[in-house]
Amino acid sequence: MPELPEVETIRRQLAPYVEGRTIEGVEILDGRWTRPEPPAEVERELRDAAVSGLSRSGKYLVMELSDDRYLLMHLRMTGALLIDPPVEPLHTRVRFRFDGGGSLLYVDPRRFGTGHLLRGVTLRDAYLAQRIGIEPFTAEFTADHLFQLTRGRRAPIKSFVLDQRRIAGVGNIYADEALFRAGIHPLRPAGRLTRAQLARLRDGIEQALQAGIDAKGASIDDFRHVDGARGSFQDRFLIHRRAGQPCQRCGAIVRKLFVGGRGTYVCERCQRRPRLLAGRA
Repeated sequence: MPELPEVETIRRQLAPYVEGRTIEGVEILDGRWTRPEPPAEVERELRDAAVSGLSRSGKYLVMELSDDRYLLMHLRMTGALLIDPPVEPLHTRVRFRFDGGGSLLYVDPRRFGTGHLLRGVTLRDAYLAQRIGIEPFTAEFTADHLFQLTRGRRAPIKSFVLDQRRIAGVGNIYADEALFRAGIHPLRPAGRLTRAQLARLRDGIEQALQAGIDAKGASIDDFRHVDGARGSFQDRFLIHRRAGQPCQRCGAIVRKLFVGGRGTYVCERCQRRPRLLAGRA
């Protein structure tokens, strides 16, 4: 699933193409993309809309349109946005046409991606507030804030980090990378972390995300740039997908375990298993 670095990469590549242009027409080929709104109604609203900006909130791309309208797109597991591909991909779900020529395709083999048109900044903010929490790289993303969020939480810290209602944009890859950087075992109960540990986690999250942005995302499965190119962060993983290999920090063998049903990679020398769970190693 594209995470914050992948979505930010797409935003940076797509913004110069769409900002300041007018959408001449949209064809929504899969009604699930706009559900519960009828595709024909969304097509009608988007026709002749001017694009004033393209922003990102968590894993959402937010296309800012004329008349105080906002198109919120989520790529989910396999979604991609491609500019003028030489051959239209098989799983194209939406076609955008812009003034001056050129097209943008929303491609999604598994059809989980969504596009929601919201009218007015109040509805946009309310929609996002219900779905995403604090955003990394903001002044509010502090160790103290994380300390308050984690109090009383018994869930493993990795599950907490993956909860989009708590922290926006961090998925499986970057949670593993952040916890390794912070030296925190993914099974440690979130509510038992100290302020010092949460300070390391806060830094680890931003370091992992920035490394992903610098590498223009990770292309393990479906993620592609708007021109179809692949990201390179998968070549720079410190811990994720390195099961059976030596830890790059201490040389111990990296293990794979499951946290909340998600494949999780850990060095149990650098990331000490919680005392209550040590006997289950």
